[in-house]
Amino acid sequence: MPESSRTVMDRLSLSGRTALVTGGSRGIGNGIARGLAEAGADVGVVYRKAADQADRFVGELHAMGRSGSFAHQADVTKKSDLKGMVDAALGNWGKIDILVNNAGTGVAVAAEEMSEEDWDFINDVNLKSVFFASQVVGRQMIRQRSGSIINVGSISALVANNPQKQCHYNAAKAGVHMLTKCLAVEWVDHNIRVNAIAPGYVETDLTRPFMQEHPEQAEQLWKMGTLQARFAAPSEMAGAAVFLASDASSFVTGEIMVVDGGYTLR
Repeated sequence: MPESSRTVMDRLSLSGRTALVTGGSRGIGNGIARGLAEAGADVGVVYRKAADQADRFVGELHAMGRSGSFAHQADVTKKSDLKGMVDAALGNWGKIDILVNNAGTGVAVAAEEMSEEDWDFINDVNLKSVFFASQVVGRQMIRQRSGSIINVGSISALVANNPQKQCHYNAAKAGVHMLTKCLAVEWVDHNIRVNAIAPGYVETDLTRPFMQEHPEQAEQLWKMGTLQARFAAPSEMAGAAVFLASDASSFVTGEIMVVDGGYTLR
């Protein structure tokens, strides 16, 4: 069908597409994975530890009619595991249309007390994994001459969080944003688009314990610091991901889409 004759809803459809989502069993990754499936994609749910959650979620995807969806265990900091992820995807689908680099973690450590191990761990999970997952999937996309890569960055790449002491996390996420731009430039001739989403404060299983332990900070600095005066739900990251994964964003690459309820406007 000629592009000019396709409606915007046609271009937003991911029917027939395949998507790998790292950290897809819970939190933001789960919200994005569900949204991609609702738009029509089969999803490879990549997890590290939450096998039961991943398997239950894949069962839900199958019930939605996404029969090609599957779960795959991988430590995203290990290149051998990432290669295994690609092999599993190609074995199931024969192609990879979409990669969402979502897996990440955060720990608060004062800069003057931060160990080399602290620094390496956060950067390995949040930045190194994004590059090498993009590399191993990107090689397949180069062969296909098509693909969309979506990295999950953070508003922590745009503002210095206060009072969280996490310079290693902020630096890693800033690296994700610049990596996104660099890969967009390098791979544009291969018909691969690379973009990022920068979420604000999202209430998930990972952030909820901190919110409960530090209710004043969560309420006054995070929630009320956001123009909309609320936290996001993981599902609210899905719309941005579907747009960036789909043909509706065919002229968008190298962009950082901030989804923060207006937090960074302050």
